[in-house]
Amino acid sequence: MKNIKTFSLSRHSRLFSVPDNGREYLFVRSGNSPYQEEPYRAESYALAYIREGEVKVNVGLSSWDVVAPSIITLAPSDIRFFTKNSDLLKMDVIFFKDTFLMERYADPFFLSKYDFFGNSDHHVLPLAGAGFTKINMIYELIHLTQEAGSYHKAELVRNYIFAIIYEIDAGYRQERALASTPLRDHPLFVKFRQLLTENYMQERKLDFYAERLHLTPKSLSAAVKNQTGKSAGKWIDDAVILEAKVLLQNETLTVSQVSGMLNFSDQSVFGKFFRANTGLSPVGYRKKFQ
Repeated sequence: MKNIKTFSLSRHSRLFSVPDNGREYLFVRSGNSPYQEEPYRAESYALAYIREGEVKVNVGLSSWDVVAPSIITLAPSDIRFFTKNSDLLKMDVIFFKDTFLMERYADPFFLSKYDFFGNSDHHVLPLAGAGFTKINMIYELIHLTQEAGSYHKAELVRNYIFAIIYEIDAGYRQERALASTPLRDHPLFVKFRQLLTENYMQERKLDFYAERLHLTPKSLSAAVKNQTGKSAGKWIDDAVILEAKVLLQNETLTVSQVSGMLNFSDQSVFGKFFRANTGLSPVGYRKKFQ
């Protein structure tokens, strides 16, 4: 996966037109947010607090209409893009590398404990009550710390990030406790999606997934469509196309190399698959960024 292009902190600073502090974190308070409408990964984690307005966020193959006040959580591995949902959007975002957060923390697996990083069901948490008040205050403290130029700025920001993560976890725990029904997908779809996440770059055939779930391809496709409104085959194709779009944005990779990374037999087969699903050839899609 080393050839997959990611957004650096410097690129985020240019995107939001804020100074690059040269550190392993970046804080953005934006009143006129740009919309990155093509899928990408980032080198850092992100905690985005939507203060006003709304935005549509797509993470992997899931999407949310996010209405303020809410918080969005993203891990580096998440493919994401944003589309405009209203003329008003104000948000605060803290981007950080795991090395920054873990610099003085003994548990290297801290971030992996929270399923709102990297889990497609838990990327958006609506805020209300005391949870909203505390999150709002923490982001205000980060903003004031950045503006004041504190002698212990990095250490303060690091601890504020820990506080945000703990508050998000508390919010999800409360949400689950108050839910009248379990907050989970159908077990079959959960297993299918996990298989897809692990294998989509090598396996595009429905038979592969059906066999491992001890179903016929027809039964699997019907069950997934009944749960999600989209067939299993469409889920597979969408996962491959999303990855292909990210790879094609990396100009150091040839289309043939992208085709090989996605386990197509040759560039021509990949081209036909990409055009059938997007209406563009791989080269045509790449030209959008030149």
